[in-house]
Parts: sequence; C-alpha cells; structure tokens
Amino acid sequence: MAVEKQVELNEVDTITVKFAGDSGDGIQLTGDQFGNTTAFAGNDFATFPDFPSEIRAPLGTTYGVSSYQIQFAAKDIYTPGDTPEVLVCFNPAALKVNLDVVNKGGLIIVNEDEFTDKNLKKAGFDGNPLDPSSDTLKDFRVHKIPITTLTLQALDEMDMGHGDKLRCKNFLALGVVSWLFSSPFGNQLKNFKQKIWEKATSSRGKLKSITCWF
Repeated sequence: MAVEKQVELNEVDTITVKFAGDSGDGIQLTGDQFGNTTAFAGNDFATFPDFPSEIRAPLGTTYGVSSYQIQFAAKDIYTPGDTPEVLVCFNPAALKVNLDVVNKGGLIIVNEDEFTDKNLKKAGFDGNPLDPSSDTLKDFRVHKIPITTLTLQALDEMDMGHGDKLRCKNFLALGVVSWLFSSPFGNQLKNFKQKIWEKATSSRGKLKSITCWF
C-alpha cells in the first residue's frame, strides 16, 4: 500500500525570489509570468529586472547573467526585497554571481544538468559546488533538479525541434516555483490560452512544461 508523505506548510509574511541565468534562458519572461501568477493569487509585489553587463556576453559566463527579483506578500509591498530567500539558478554562472546575496538558510534551486566541467570552469568555480564534499553551499538548503532533462522528457512526444524544447525549460522552472508557493495556476493557464500561447507548437510546449508540476 502506498504511503502518503506528509508535507509541512510554512506561512510567511513576505518572500523574495530571484531567477538567474543566461539571457537566452528566458529569465525576464519567467519573472514577468511569476509576477502575473502572484497577482492572480491576490498578492502585492515589487520587481527588479537586472540585465547582463554585456549584451553579447558568451553563454555561461558571469558577465552574461540576467536576473529577475520579486518580493511578494499579502500586504502592501514597496521594494523588490534586499536579499532573496529563494534563488533559482539555471547555470553555474548564475550561482556564482548571486550566491553572496542569498539569505543564510535560504533555498537554492539549481538546474543540475548545467553543472558540467565546462560550465563550471567558465563560471570560475574550482570544483563542483553541488558535490557533497564541497562546503560552498553548506549554509543553504539546496534542491538539485535536472530541469533540462525533465523538460525534454515532458516534451518527448511533441513535434518540436531540440532547440525549441530547450527554450521551454524556464517554464518548467516557473512551474516548480509556482508549485512551491502553492500558487493558484489555473487562472494563469487560462490567461495563456486566451493569448498567443496555444497558437504555436513552442508555446504549447511551454504550457506542458508548466503543468507537468501540478
């Protein structure tokens, strides 16, 4: 007989989330859509989009990192927050740039598929911070999720090119974070479908990437 796992829910006054990765990862779009989800939930929020220091920086480098920070709460919010309690990293460079600003004890979600030797070297890491023997992340709660792999699996039967499928991984991450905060995503999905999202195969892929977490 299957045993249901009890999940402890914590209620907080405010929370600050930061998404970070390459510009090509769709970070700004992810942040915008999470803001919409927050609004549908009846929360107030403030955002801070941050763009790379170099427009055409090489992929996976620290000076090519794009980020989007959002603070939200059930009360009035006036700033995007000082330090995030949750950091969502799409690659090692995003972790390298933002590690110092995350609250101690905070939650870090990483796309472990991107933590290859090549990407770690480009980000300036001497070793892999996700390795159990590393002390780099000892002060944080870390969730390693193979976001790229899960996205490709979710879209395996869709008639999409490999590159188009990879461009949906930001929406899978969006689904993870929305699920984490018990966001009522139904209204947001209806909003997507009323716009252009369902008119293109790649857009349907984004929808499927989100819903695989609900």
